Amino acid sequence: MPGIPGSLTFDEYGRPFIIIRDQDKQNRLTGNDAIKSHISAGRQIANTLRSSLGPKGLDKMMVSSDGDVTVTNDGATILKMMDVDHEIAKLMVQLSQSQDDEIGDGTTGVVVLAGALLEQAEQLLDKGIHPIRIADGFELAAQFAVKHLESIADSFPVDAKNPEHLIKTAMTTLGSKIVNKCHRQMAEIAVNAVMAVADMEKRDVNFELIKMEGKVGGRLEDTMLVKGVIVDKDMSHPQMPKVLRDVKLAILTCPFEPPKPKTAHKLDVTSVEDYKELRKYEVETFLKMVQQVKDAGATLAICQWGFDDEANHLLLQKELPAVRWVGGPEIELIAIATGGRIVPRFEELSPEKLGHAGLVRELVFGTTKERMLVIEECKNSRAVTIFIRGGNKMIIEEAKRSLHDALCVVRNLVQDNRVVYGGGAAEISCAIAVSQEADKISTLEQYAFRAFADALEMIPLSLAENSGLSNMETLTEVKARQVKEKNPALGIDCMLKGTSDMKEQHVIETLHSKKQQLLLATQMVKMILKIDDIRSPADH
Repeated sequence: MPGIPGSLTFDEYGRPFIIIRDQDKQNRLTGNDAIKSHISAGRQIANTLRSSLGPKGLDKMMVSSDGDVTVTNDGATILKMMDVDHEIAKLMVQLSQSQDDEIGDGTTGVVVLAGALLEQAEQLLDKGIHPIRIADGFELAAQFAVKHLESIADSFPVDAKNPEHLIKTAMTTLGSKIVNKCHRQMAEIAVNAVMAVADMEKRDVNFELIKMEGKVGGRLEDTMLVKGVIVDKDMSHPQMPKVLRDVKLAILTCPFEPPKPKTAHKLDVTSVEDYKELRKYEVETFLKMVQQVKDAGATLAICQWGFDDEANHLLLQKELPAVRWVGGPEIELIAIATGGRIVPRFEELSPEKLGHAGLVRELVFGTTKERMLVIEECKNSRAVTIFIRGGNKMIIEEAKRSLHDALCVVRNLVQDNRVVYGGGAAEISCAIAVSQEADKISTLEQYAFRAFADALEMIPLSLAENSGLSNMETLTEVKARQVKEKNPALGIDCMLKGTSDMKEQHVIETLHSKKQQLLLATQMVKMILKIDDIRSPADH
């Protein structure tokens, strides 16, 4: 019979059954064995990340196959660079990535929470509870926890004139990063960058207007925010001026060279006169192109393509500074910042298509003679560049990742200004509420509710452990105080400041991020619990 993966045969009573082909070449796990195999893989990934959680979390060093070294404690980056083979481990990597794409922060916490839920699910399976009942119980518990989070959330003033609250939230995000020695400075840069490009009416932030540029050398403290664009290029000729004021920019995607036929062609030069004629034509074409740019009123040419030394010399003679080999994304950003139009042909150049900038200057770094071009005081000041300095490439890359997290958190606050308190305070509060709700449930799901509450406590437990505190003792004390004082802002004092009140310590997380963590981790665990059969090739 077509479509059957084997041969159809009958037993002695005439009942049909199928003998499936190549079973000796396949591995198969079914029932609880399959689920437990998945749980084991998920927990291993979560345990790898647990020690990176919180402000005292440790970093991981990742070495790629070609010897590139990355040192980071960003959950999404660690998992992305881990070479995992197990299917469920790959799902955990995707879970962290989806948290990073959607929220930009909380990538470690979401994986640790998923690992804790899987650990609790394994204990419930051992008690004989069906995986579907566990999955449904977790789903109901997550929905209840999200409602509880909304009830304990505080509203948060987002004001461009008074950004202090936003800076404190960004500082919470940066607390666990390598940049925490210049903690406040980085937070201010992140907040100012978002506020510069934010559309407060639509409550939206266009991240394409924020560019991050890094340069090895200097210190992290030298990092600065430029209200404009930084391009990793310099003037095409060393004798061109290094500082230009009240600049009109011609943004060109056409090359400074004589036009060539589009198709394959061959040019035969048979005499000296022909060569001189060709030479004359080239010079005239160059002159015409430069004159067209000058006639439009441009005082600086930004070119996507290169040009030869002759054209370069001609531009210097005609006193038209130029920058060559500027990449596509940078060209677009310059056009947005200066209000200019990208021009594909010299003939189309006109004064209204030019961009405007108050100042264009070259930055020179140390003794390396490396240069970068800064375009400032632009017509549209909504395009900004964060210019990061650091002792080596590794620190700069980690600073970029850290600032990206901080930018995402500030953007989330612009979009939804409700916050909860960090340091495990929100998780402890949810755990208490979910546990109390479990006592009101008469069905089997009450076990899943209690297990969900225990899994939530893994976040404060890990924070206490990573901070060198006695984890169970610290958690029990904070939990008892939350119940007694009915204060959902009490959390783990990771920084040993003498108070467990996260409101006083200004440890703040966005409600949107915390809700997303709970929902994503629960969806992931629910999906894993529903898989009860694995078939894979024997050599897999």
